[in-house]
Amino acid sequence: MEPNRDTPGLTRRSLLAAAAAGTTVVLLGRPAQAYDVILNPDAPELGDTISVIAVPRTSASTQPRVTVNDSLEYPTFPISGNRFRALVPTSPLDPPGRMVIRVIGDGSDTRNLALGLKNRNFPTQRITLSPSQSNLGTQHEFDRVAAFKNIVSPERYWNGAMQRPSSGRTSTQYGVRRYYNGVFAQDYYHRGLDYAAATGSPVAAPAAGRIALVGRVADGFELHGNTIGIDHGQGVLSIMIHLSRIDVNEGDRVQPGQVIGAIGSTGASTGPHLHWGLYVNGISVDPVPWMTRGFE
Repeated sequence: MEPNRDTPGLTRRSLLAAAAAGTTVVLLGRPAQAYDVILNPDAPELGDTISVIAVPRTSASTQPRVTVNDSLEYPTFPISGNRFRALVPTSPLDPPGRMVIRVIGDGSDTRNLALGLKNRNFPTQRITLSPSQSNLGTQHEFDRVAAFKNIVSPERYWNGAMQRPSSGRTSTQYGVRRYYNGVFAQDYYHRGLDYAAATGSPVAAPAAGRIALVGRVADGFELHGNTIGIDHGQGVLSIMIHLSRIDVNEGDRVQPGQVIGAIGSTGASTGPHLHWGLYVNGISVDPVPWMTRGFE
């Protein structure tokens, strides 16, 4: 890609290094603007997480704001190299098509980046639940899970690509749409990956983090079953549900690959498996890109 000649903030050498690393560099603008912007990926599809990195051109540039379609704002955090990053989640419930990301600095200094969010075909499943499983869930459980999904910690614990949390077979992919007992779940999509394995098989932390949620069937976790929630920092969260055993406590720090519990079939489950949900700023995203390429 030929760099814009009016963009002095990045040298040709740094552009070539970024290209060699597989990073997409989006350069928009006039020399007077305060930021260069890097988007990854630049051609996202439904379920992708979009990394928005703002590279200040001057030392006077302040921490920017990042908005999407002028309706949603996502937190930015400083990262190495005097840069700032926001993570923008997408999901199967988003409309595909044009989206506008704005990186907003002081005053009227705004970078406008338009990109296309690609559609994606998700399979459909038919699930039959017994009457005893159809109305599971307590207010205590819903409140605790909702509070967990809203956590945005300033510290980043994860580093690089995430690890597979189970050696079991992937039984259900992210984004699957479902009929429950013959009725289509209109606003539902499968919010994670399922790994089928024998009860008692180990479950490992996919990345470093802090245990921010432990919920047990005995405490009212009827729907999720035995549950562990990991805060990976900066709005990135993992939730592990249907466990047979929990080996950690709230507040514990965990490392990638550390065993935190075991696969089970507690809660609304049709057989032993691990459900791993990955949330970014409150939205369930596809965990696969976080394992294959990761985010710095």
